[in-house]
Formats: sequence, structure tokens, C-alpha cells
Amino acid sequence: MEPWNAFVEGDNLEVLPRLAPAYGPFDAVYLDPPYNTGNPFVYGDRVKGPRSARHRTWVAMMRPRLEAVRAVMSPRGAVFVSIDDHEVAHLRLLMDEVFGEDQFLAQVVVSLNPKGRQLGKGFATSHEYLLVYARSAAECALEASSPSLVDPRDFPLLADDGRRHRRLPLRNTNKKFNPVTAPTMHFAIYGDPVSGRVASTPFPESLEIKPVFGDGAPAVWRWSAPTIDARPDDLVCRWVGTGERRRVDVFQRDWLHEGRRKKLRTIWLAEEIGSTDTAVMELKALVGHLFESPKPTGLLRRLLETMPDDARVLDPFAGSGTTGHAVALQNVADGGRRTCVSVNAGEPARPGSNADLAGYRRVSDVTRVRLKAVADVVGGGFAEFAVT
Repeated sequence: MEPWNAFVEGDNLEVLPRLAPAYGPFDAVYLDPPYNTGNPFVYGDRVKGPRSARHRTWVAMMRPRLEAVRAVMSPRGAVFVSIDDHEVAHLRLLMDEVFGEDQFLAQVVVSLNPKGRQLGKGFATSHEYLLVYARSAAECALEASSPSLVDPRDFPLLADDGRRHRRLPLRNTNKKFNPVTAPTMHFAIYGDPVSGRVASTPFPESLEIKPVFGDGAPAVWRWSAPTIDARPDDLVCRWVGTGERRRVDVFQRDWLHEGRRKKLRTIWLAEEIGSTDTAVMELKALVGHLFESPKPTGLLRRLLETMPDDARVLDPFAGSGTTGHAVALQNVADGGRRTCVSVNAGEPARPGSNADLAGYRRVSDVTRVRLKAVADVVGGGFAEFAVT
């Protein structure tokens, strides 16, 4: 059986074209590139112009790597790139060029430092960004929802058979949809607020009900008459309001069921996905405090939940190996068959850094030791190979 995690040491620009024939194409690609905060980065390609032109140098480093990523993606694939304020504007334009503006899916705000950075001048920045693009929007398998966000407390009602549900208005609450813009959806239906029965035609004890907004203006239904008759158990008629405002209305029974998902918002909070602090603790518990600013596995697991559970995952800037760790955790959680290839250059560990003080000469050594520990603790196996 193919191991869940594999590791390749080398410059991603050189590795990716040779990686794809044997291990691609890839369905989900996550990149956490150097953020160009003023420190030199290891990917020192030959760039024309003065080194002080930081943005131009950074974009010149990223362009061929994004092109290489796109070339190894499957048609159903999506790419996710973490970035901060230093380069988010330039990265957005660059990805529009490489992937196409029509392939843009989202720009997510990710709060990884709820307390905010207290050092330096200006605002206490508490967030980064995640840019999401499709290889082909028409074929992309990404589903922008997550089962982990579903809270049973949002479904407070119990049916006679014990199923949990909530009530949603059958009328369309968006005033853009009204008898003028959607005339075929404005019609009378019939309901009994005592028994709860609903139908598109009259029946004994039923009352005629037309859709109205809260202010009494005419509205439209969300379901057609044939759908109403086809799903009678999913509807209920009830009295609403009091006094002169009392009237009958129809509600959909929205059921809590296995596999239920909730649509993802574009602001992700640390309390949902973890923070830099929790990421440090995750890494420390596994192999020690070897990395200053790793990403939390919760961030990567949320990305993985949006893609098929057999996705082939690629991380070209693997760093501490968070993506591979998240793949193993998510496979255990949902029985998935994801595999992940992590690529990291043999860049020297920064002198005086935690990795250096722990005896690791290269950042790739940290990636390697973490993924081996993941295989031992979480499972799924580990392989390391050279691409020639």
C-alpha cells in the first residue's frame, strides 16, 4: 500500500517536473512560501535588477514555482497559498497571471495570532491570508464546506423518530426574489397548523397560505409545487406571530444527518483551526520545539476537508512538515486515502534557531524527522526518495 507520506529533498523548481510522472498529478497543493519580510530567502534564483527591489525579486522567485505547480496539478485540483501583508497584493496579481483570473476561488483571512504581534510599530497584526485558485474552475473538486463546523446544537428540534432538525422558512427571505422577479414561485399552498400537514392543493381543515415577507409584502416560495408534494415530511405548517399579526406559515424541516456539511466563511479563527502557539505545541509534543512559526494542522485539515478524501496532496515548501502531519490525522479521522508528497530544500538551519540548537543542520532534517514521527505515532507509513 502506498504510504500516506513521502518526502523529497531538493529545490522545488527542479524537483516538481521530475516528480509528476511517478507521483502526480496532484489534486491539492498547499504552499507556505517565504513571506519576503526583509530576510534573505534560500531560493536565490538569478534575478535581474538590484537586490533591494524586494517585491520584484520575490515575484521572480515565485513565478516559475507557481507555473511548475500548475503543470503538475490534476484538472480537479485546487491550490492554496499562505501569505501575509508583505506580498499578498503581488501574489494575487501573479496568481491571476499564472492560473487565470477566472480560476480564483477565495481570499481567506486566517487569524493565527489572536493576541496580535506586539513588537514593532503600528497595528498588532493578528492575521494572514490564504489565496485559493482552481486548476480548472469547471472541473475543480473543491467543496467550500466542512463537516467539522456542523454543531448539533443548531438543530434543537426532535422529530417523533428522534431525528434532530431545525425549521427554516419555506419562503425566500431574499427580497431580490419576489413576484416580479420570480412570478412562477408565487402561488398559494395549503396547510393545517394543528396537524402540520402541507400540500399544494386544498385538503380538509387546510388554510390557504401565500408567501409574504415580515412586513406583509408579497414574497415567493423556495420550492416549486411538485417539490412540495414530493417532500411532505420535510415541511410543517405552524402559527406564527401574535394578536393581529398572527398568521399561518410553512417551514422546511432541515435535518441533521450523517455527512452534513456547513459552508465555509472567508474568515477563519484560531479557535477553529488552531494558532501559531498551538502549532508550536503540536510540533513540540511530536519531536521537540524545532520551528519558530509552523502552521497548525487544523488549518491544513480544513483545506483537506474541502477536497476528495483520496486526494493526492503536494507541499512544495514543506517547512516543518505540517501538511503531511495533517494528511495522516485527517485520514485517521475520516477513513480517507489521501497521500502527501512534501518537498523541502536542504537549506541550512538559521544559526541560533531552535533547530540549529537541537543539532539539525538543515531545515529539511526537521521535515524528515517530523514525518517519520507522524508515521510512528499516527500511522500511514513514510517513504523518502530522490528524484533524478
